[in-house]
Amino acid sequence: MPRYFLEISYDGTDYHGWQNQPNGISVQEVIEEKLATLFKAPVEITGSGRTDAGVHAMRQFAHFDCTELPFPQDELTYKLNRILPIDISIREIHPVIETAHARFDATLRSYHYHISYIKDPFRHKYRYTLWQPLNLGVMQEAAKLLFNYEDFASFCKYHHDAKTTLCKIQKAEWVESPNNLNFIISSDRFLRNMVRAIVGTMVELGKGQISLDDFQHIIEAKDRKAAGFSCPASGLFLAEVQYPDSIWLKA
Repeated sequence: MPRYFLEISYDGTDYHGWQNQPNGISVQEVIEEKLATLFKAPVEITGSGRTDAGVHAMRQFAHFDCTELPFPQDELTYKLNRILPIDISIREIHPVIETAHARFDATLRSYHYHISYIKDPFRHKYRYTLWQPLNLGVMQEAAKLLFNYEDFASFCKYHHDAKTTLCKIQKAEWVESPNNLNFIISSDRFLRNMVRAIVGTMVELGKGQISLDDFQHIIEAKDRKAAGFSCPASGLFLAEVQYPDSIWLKA
């Protein structure tokens, strides 16, 4: 059966995460509901991964199957965006090979975490606001340490359902701009709450509450109790998901 990838952006502020759940509205639920309206039949989508409640996505992907689209791809994209709420956007619909999988075929995922030093009423939903500057130099050193490890159990949410806590970090750095810090991290996979826990622990490092040696020992402990707090979801964005060129078909 033909398969398609949805390329999606969303503001996660008012959602209980990406994945369907019984106790709150999710981004997946809303998109499936609008697809069903246009297809006049239930449509199930599978995302590249879960984002937690309040986390945003600049570029999320999800796949679905159908024997025939009810409208041409561009028209379907347009109609979906017309009926989706303003905080969810379908950027594009891509035809892919039938075996392509939004989650299992992803080769790289990238997250950005935004910190601001100033109170901004227009951007506060997308930043973690701090009232004191951080020691960026020591935080950059901590980011470099991440490349030396693959087991990030210390930054994984309790009672997780991951079969492994191994991740291959391919990029980790802090980027500074006036009154703002942006943490960029890329890996083949991420654990639940991993980025927010890493950033929270680095914030403690940047405040001088722990040392660089402490940060290294936290990683090696493989125990969530050893690490610092989890930064608020509002500052976290799923920025990119990459796939092999071989999965894409021409429209």
